[in-house]
Amino acid sequence: MDRLSNTVRPYAWGSTTAIPELLGTAPTDEPQAEMWMGAHPGAPSRLTRPAASGSAGPATGSAGHASGSAGPATGEQTLTDVIDADPERELGSATVRTFGPRLPFLLKLLAAGAPLSLQVHPDLEQAQQGYADEERRGVPLDAPHRTYKDANHKPELICALTPFDGLCGFRRPAEAADLIAALGVDSLKPYVDLLRASPEDRALREVLTAILTADPDEMTHTVAEAAEAAERLDGAHAPYAQIAHHYPGDPGVIAAMLLNHVQLQPGEAMFLGAGVPHAYLDGLGVEIMANSDNVLRCGLTPKHIDVPELLRIVRFEATEPAVLRPEAAPTGEELYETPVDEFRLSRYVLPPGGAPVDLTAATPQILLCTAGAPRAGQIALAPGESVFVPADETVEVAGTGTLFRATVVV
Repeated sequence: MDRLSNTVRPYAWGSTTAIPELLGTAPTDEPQAEMWMGAHPGAPSRLTRPAASGSAGPATGSAGHASGSAGPATGEQTLTDVIDADPERELGSATVRTFGPRLPFLLKLLAAGAPLSLQVHPDLEQAQQGYADEERRGVPLDAPHRTYKDANHKPELICALTPFDGLCGFRRPAEAADLIAALGVDSLKPYVDLLRASPEDRALREVLTAILTADPDEMTHTVAEAAEAAERLDGAHAPYAQIAHHYPGDPGVIAAMLLNHVQLQPGEAMFLGAGVPHAYLDGLGVEIMANSDNVLRCGLTPKHIDVPELLRIVRFEATEPAVLRPEAAPTGEELYETPVDEFRLSRYVLPPGGAPVDLTAATPQILLCTAGAPRAGQIALAPGESVFVPADETVEVAGTGTLFRATVVV
């Protein structure tokens, strides 16, 4: 079992206070958006282990740079390198057989201080097809217009640690029509008419297409009028006034009104499957996802929007948001049930004086503390600290506090 050292990503939408408050550190006045726990090549977790026999690689510094030494007997390594050195030992044979020699999930602390981009993720078949097509056409992986970074899907789950606002899935077109009509903006009336006149799937497709392909200058004016009206109306329109404050003139402000506004309470979670448009607006949560970078954006971003591919991926159907509450088991585990195998997220609320809980499993695990001072084996954890537990390694948790457990289903 290894204590993890994790990278915090400073995306512009991040809260400046939420993660520091959880960690008990002083804010830096810079956004701290996401703390990554896992083996994603963009920011893999780091740990200290004895160097493998015959290893020629130097220890890695906290910023991800070689230390310049010849490689001590023990040293900091990335979790990616540790897994690469012996996948079956770290992940277990069943995990490697099912998902290959890589950790299938990425765990995060996510702290939104401003709205994230409106986005959607492909299913596995769409990701494989899209990746193969862009590879065949020679689109560089780092090209701004590249859509598929890998051949994997990216289902997600966000569990609220504080009150958490987001958007998830399409509203009923009639409800969206009422919300937009109440703004009293003349240039939005054609969208209202479409939403009220067409079958649901066609209405949603036609309106989203019209929003994303509208003349940019005209849309900038429309969004400004809509934002003024939303601020004046407040109530159900308040989230969209706030979105427009961060993204003035962005067509995503209007697209956001097509989606369900979701407000999670601490302990509640939201599952985001393939084809479901969504965005996070505000709050701190634990997020887990399949280890992929495939994102198709549909607003609230200066980044490339691939409208034809987006329209192929989005599921144009009105849905109720998939809000989850944990299902308690006699063992004390509270499971957030999802229809995917790449990740399994559960929570343990350890009471004072409780008996130790055996979490030994044949799959890899990351344990994250979010409250109190529990122990994982002999490792004491504070809020925001985490450990990696290789497959089949004995681990008991004890003490008082809250632990999230991330693993896979095999």
